[in-house]
Amino acid sequence: MSTDELRGVAPDDWHDAVAAARAQRFTFFDWLSAVDRTYDEAAPGYDVVLRVLAFPRLDPVVGEEITHFRGLRLTTRVPEGVALASVTDVYAGAAWHERETHEMFGVEFAGFDDGSGLGLRPLLLPDGFEGTPLRKSFVLAARASKQWPGGKEPGEGHDSAKSPSRRRVQAPGVPGPDWGPR
Repeated sequence: MSTDELRGVAPDDWHDAVAAARAQRFTFFDWLSAVDRTYDEAAPGYDVVLRVLAFPRLDPVVGEEITHFRGLRLTTRVPEGVALASVTDVYAGAAWHERETHEMFGVEFAGFDDGSGLGLRPLLLPDGFEGTPLRKSFVLAARASKQWPGGKEPGEGHDSAKSPSRRRVQAPGVPGPDWGPR
């Protein structure tokens, strides 16, 4: 059984909050990723989310056994173009996740060090790939070059005569009709 706690953190306090979680015996790094919130009018940017776990143990401070896993999720909103402090010095396992988040969302991590000396570099995408495919603004070229094999696009009904007042919705990532070679 696991119980999770969620904490929101200011970007400037990110590294200190992660280090404090480690000091509070959240010793197992689980994952780190991002969520594109660039269309949020109030505070556009990327939510960087980190999850760590504390294992069952005998707590020497209280003197009683903690019998369940405890999880902690830390979240911060990072504006586009602002670097977030890397936590690779706190959790070495965060290096892979920070590289992936950088590659897929374009989030920069200041002070990134995975021991290779190569810095943030491509991890999953092929050489020469341009763009950040998990951003909502990324154009899905495969959907522009051939007919989408799935169901209807958002806004398309099975019978358009039944709902003439319904506004056609363009899904994020679907290119407009003027996109591509002519």
